[in-house]
Amino acid sequence: MNTVEKTRERLRKHRLKYIAILPSLITLVNGLCGFAAIGFAGKGMIEPLADMKYFAISGYLIFFAMIADVLDGRVARMSNQTSSFGGQLDSLCDMISFGVAPAYLMLNILRFHLAGSDLNPVLMSFFIRFIWLASAVYVACAAVRLARFNVENEEDETAHMSFMGLPTPAAAGVIASIVVFYQDLMPFIMEKNSNVFWFFESAIISMLPFVAFGVAILMITRIRYPHIMNRYLRGKKPFNHLIWFLVLIVLLFWNLQLALVIISVGFALSGCVRWAYYQLRKDKVDPYEITEPDVGEEISD
Repeated sequence: MNTVEKTRERLRKHRLKYIAILPSLITLVNGLCGFAAIGFAGKGMIEPLADMKYFAISGYLIFFAMIADVLDGRVARMSNQTSSFGGQLDSLCDMISFGVAPAYLMLNILRFHLAGSDLNPVLMSFFIRFIWLASAVYVACAAVRLARFNVENEEDETAHMSFMGLPTPAAAGVIASIVVFYQDLMPFIMEKNSNVFWFFESAIISMLPFVAFGVAILMITRIRYPHIMNRYLRGKKPFNHLIWFLVLIVLLFWNLQLALVIISVGFALSGCVRWAYYQLRKDKVDPYEITEPDVGEEISD
């Protein structure tokens, strides 16, 4: 057998022959929601006078992508159809929905507000460059986070009790929830032309790049975050777990936009608070450190 025939034989052995249809379709829904979120974020910049809240729609689509991201892994495991192809496809779609889409959403909503301001041209140029830098750092850290997961991932589902670093869907949820709160809730609870609205609008717009920097750094740290599904919902749990989840469900039905902010920001901060607590208490060891292997994991897996 010559070299060409050997090469062809090797390629045939590595050729993908079968895939799990249903989990792959759900994963693609994740990526398509992210693509649609990018489209609506761009439309909000092009059609600023339209009555539609395009930036808020973009944020909601990121949350829809998160739902698909949770479902695809569950469906694959329930049907015993997990595969390397599914894991790679999941990471690629996550990069679109939770890496590029939130960064592009933040970039456009900030550019939109800066375009209507009367800032000095020099300051305007500085802020625009700073916003681009924040977006680029977020995208880069999301890519590193997902690549690290692909390398460190373990197939055993019981090992997936915690994440190493803030998961990309959770990081995207922080940015998307703030945008949704700002565009979809604030106009209903305060007058648009009031000083209070102006103050909160300025505060939210000003802090978004710093929030993006913060969650970007959290994604690539070794700070542990709990896997909500495996740690708190699987198997028998204390009664107080049920109470807390009922409180969250009530909050979601009472005010969706506020609940998304509280849950997303609270989850992102929880890892930092836990890490700081166990750094200060040298006599105590974080239970995640002694019960879980040193491995990261995305929300869907």
